[in-house]
Amino acid sequence: MLFPLLILIATYAAIISDRINRAVAAMLGGSAMVLAGLIDQDGAVRGIDWNTMALLTGMMLIVAIARRSGLFEAIAIAAAHLVQARPAALLAMLQVVTALVSALLDNVTTVLLVVPVSLVLTKQLKLPAFPFLVSLIMASNIGGAATLIGDPPNILIGSRAGLTFNQFLVHLTPIALVVMAAQIVMTHWLWGRRLTAAPEDRAFVLAEMPSRAISDWTGLWQAVLVLGVVIALFVLARQLHIEPGSAALAGGSVLLLLDSLRQPQGRQGLHVERMLGEIDWVTIFFFLGLFVVVAGIERSGLLGVVAQILLSATGGSPIGLGMVILSGSALLSAVVDNIPFVATMIPIVNQLAPQFGGATGLEPIWWALALGACLGGNGTLIGASANLAVAGLAEQAGHPLGFWRYTRVAAPMTLVSIVLSMIYVSGRYFFA
Repeated sequence: MLFPLLILIATYAAIISDRINRAVAAMLGGSAMVLAGLIDQDGAVRGIDWNTMALLTGMMLIVAIARRSGLFEAIAIAAAHLVQARPAALLAMLQVVTALVSALLDNVTTVLLVVPVSLVLTKQLKLPAFPFLVSLIMASNIGGAATLIGDPPNILIGSRAGLTFNQFLVHLTPIALVVMAAQIVMTHWLWGRRLTAAPEDRAFVLAEMPSRAISDWTGLWQAVLVLGVVIALFVLARQLHIEPGSAALAGGSVLLLLDSLRQPQGRQGLHVERMLGEIDWVTIFFFLGLFVVVAGIERSGLLGVVAQILLSATGGSPIGLGMVILSGSALLSAVVDNIPFVATMIPIVNQLAPQFGGATGLEPIWWALALGACLGGNGTLIGASANLAVAGLAEQAGHPLGFWRYTRVAAPMTLVSIVLSMIYVSGRYFFA
């Protein structure tokens, strides 16, 4: 067990150091598992969750095509109009928009679309960018926690545990709404109540019309239609016997076909290449390598030992294990990226199924893991991929966040969300 553990630690260390691209680190870790004979090539291929890969790729393709229409910029401008560009209300409204979009798309994509527009609005209203950047990071992770497709950890959990889109809606959306409401109250108390903007600056923002942001109306309606059908397939997946990955990849392929058919003859191939190039291949290969690393660890038997340690530490108590998983995953997700953490935890939780009466008995543990990982990622600037994406955008725009500056305000708010989640999980699943 020692050698695969060393490979896992080295892979994590490389990812955390940020000196090596995380995709390279994960692929090197996976290659080390195979070359060292800890898992053969067939085992490595079987260890990859192809449903997760298809879901990620399909949704990335849909978003890459949809954002060219200007849809998301129009949504942000419409949000500013809805609150008459009042700074405090705008801070709250942009959080709501970010959370909603993050629930339907992945949170990294959401912040890449919403943050640039938000920075333009804060500049026009002469408002500090920091409160908006922190609030949007946290809103994206809260919204992402609500659905199967909102956050990569949920995609991993849903695929490996066989949990459906509807189950995530029923079990996680209620607490996500509560946490989001608490988040809006906290950000208003901390920043919103003191934000002001001159009447002429508000008038300037209100002069911009959402419709002007739309650059391709045909592309917009095609994207909305395809996305609607894909989400409907997610909802009906169990009845139709369709995996989410198949629905997303089919939707991405159809939208790519419709989009390419509108291109001039002879340029369709170049257009398809350009759209496929906009997929986040770094994340795709990061997942591929990570799956192989975790498969090697799982085959070594180490995860079974960890599972028994968890059972012994909690005395086999379901509520004890649930609270340890929720709080522990929140703490660790604040320190390391929540994606590799969850990928490692999933087979550990699966090892516990016999002690909890099978897959159904494990469900509360899965919800605890999802909430801890998604919400705990808000705690520091390196806790989730969305945080790092916003940090990069902010630095490019001349508004560096700073690790400690972010953590000083984000960590206490994250703690509130974790406490609310612990109350929810214990009350709904263990004391009901």
